[in-house]
Amino acid sequence: MLDQVLIDQVRRRLDASGLPLTVELWNGEAAGVPPDDARVRVKVNSRATLKALANPSLGALARAYVNGALDLDGDARDILALGNALCSADACKPARGSAGWKWWRHTRSNDRRNIQYHYDVSNAFYGLWLDAERVYSCAYFREPGMTLDDAQRAKLDHISRKLALKPGERFLDIGCGWGGLILHAARNFGVRAVGITLSDDQHAYASARVRELGLEGQVEVRKMDYRDVPEAGGYDKIASVGMFEHVGRVNLQTYFAKIHSLLRPGGLVLNHGITAAALKSQGLGSGISEFVDEYVFPGGELVHVSEVFAGATAGGLECLDAENLRPHYATTLWHWVTRLEAQAARAIELIGEEKYRIWRIYMAGSAHAFERGWLELWQVLAGKAVDARQPDYPYTRAYMYADQAAA
Repeated sequence: MLDQVLIDQVRRRLDASGLPLTVELWNGEAAGVPPDDARVRVKVNSRATLKALANPSLGALARAYVNGALDLDGDARDILALGNALCSADACKPARGSAGWKWWRHTRSNDRRNIQYHYDVSNAFYGLWLDAERVYSCAYFREPGMTLDDAQRAKLDHISRKLALKPGERFLDIGCGWGGLILHAARNFGVRAVGITLSDDQHAYASARVRELGLEGQVEVRKMDYRDVPEAGGYDKIASVGMFEHVGRVNLQTYFAKIHSLLRPGGLVLNHGITAAALKSQGLGSGISEFVDEYVFPGGELVHVSEVFAGATAGGLECLDAENLRPHYATTLWHWVTRLEAQAARAIELIGEEKYRIWRIYMAGSAHAFERGWLELWQVLAGKAVDARQPDYPYTRAYMYADQAAA
């Protein structure tokens, strides 16, 4: 009886929506438009999933897909767009909650475990869909039609030029991933680089790349928490790319204060990270944050960019420049989704069906969120003053684009 009530509710919702969506139930019944007219086809494999469809949220539908309770057939862009319309979702609204509720989750042991959960999946898996340098962060599509590989090299250049890297400078990359930035900076800008990561797989891969390229005396990779980097005042330039999302709101001042302590006077830091578009955000709505926290980034926390400025300032840094690369990340993520789907069979061999589904729906959902303006990607350049004067930063941005202008 309850099944039929829920089935009728699903039918009414689909009929009222007018979406090109068809739903096939486990008992052979169907709802929505005829299959030939559908852009997305949903196969319901479990009675329990009826509740998620009758009163849907994006997080509940994603969870049902990952668990195999329903299958989704169609282009990933259509799946997200139609799912969003079906749920009438506005995930950008600030979620209710108490700021700082995750303070207890950001111990060294918890952070290490959370990082390893996400990144120590399989180096071979990430290699299926990342660019040649395995850069797992927003690319920079400086020109329309750039390939992913070219756009990631452009991003590494963009960061290096914003930091005005020079031969012989000491450069620290906090959260160095598979080593793309430290290797690029060492080979193209002549810096002496240190990269840190909490991931066993990333540390092993990046260290092997250093040896392979003969850079042992110039580049070092450490498995280390940022809070434990010892060289006070030992770095001319610092980058943190795609890492501060793991820091936690209540730790932002501590994080930036640590960076301040590691910089020499006059030094620069570039913080590149995802932020929430909503002020006072406690995470994305429609069940998205709960899904991401459970399946993708345990312990992750997104803040508004204003809190980045506040944390950096409280940590003793002067904010000098900021750039929002939001549309660049949507494009990057769709590249990743397309490349992952093209390698679906091999990906499932490496990590299994469930994890493949997690990464597919997570990255497609993230692309959708950046496109809709629910999330942003900010590069914030800051510096450490010299005797209370301005850091070593030019008066204009022209230095960042000098080579492009000449070309």
